[in-house]
Amino acid sequence: MSDETKNEENTTRLIEIHLDEDSIGSNSPEIHHEREVAIFDLLEDNFFSLAKGPGGPYRLDLSIQDAKLVMQVGRSDETGLMHYALSLTPFRKIVKDYFLVCESYFEAIKTASPAKIEAIDMGRRGLHDDGSRLLMDRLENKINLDFDTARRLFTLICALHWRG
Repeated sequence: MSDETKNEENTTRLIEIHLDEDSIGSNSPEIHHEREVAIFDLLEDNFFSLAKGPGGPYRLDLSIQDAKLVMQVGRSDETGLMHYALSLTPFRKIVKDYFLVCESYFEAIKTASPAKIEAIDMGRRGLHDDGSRLLMDRLENKINLDFDTARRLFTLICALHWRG
């Protein structure tokens, strides 16, 4: 990989994510673990850039205030670049349905036929895709994401909602 390609990749990447534990909370070690895994997966592979603003690499600080996911985007040198409050209201039904399907999936893998497990998993993936597309739509003209990054960020949003 050329230095130019590496440089371009670094300008369109998240390299740090921090959760404000005071506003988000962590009720159990399991919830904390799920959030850490979601963050790890997101940082491992992502495409993230500001629609209007300087390149990265970026740091993302997340908190929840008044049913909104507050996204503070900055650089790793602590330079703040953007503040955006994403309403979580449009995500409520998808997240709720997603959790219900996940519960069905975990029950099904104990006793159901492979065909039934696959059908439930297809529904789960469909809801995950719907949530990812909604996220991309809500961030349009603010933050550029590819679909895979939107899926990983939606996973993190779900992990922030999980109560165990």
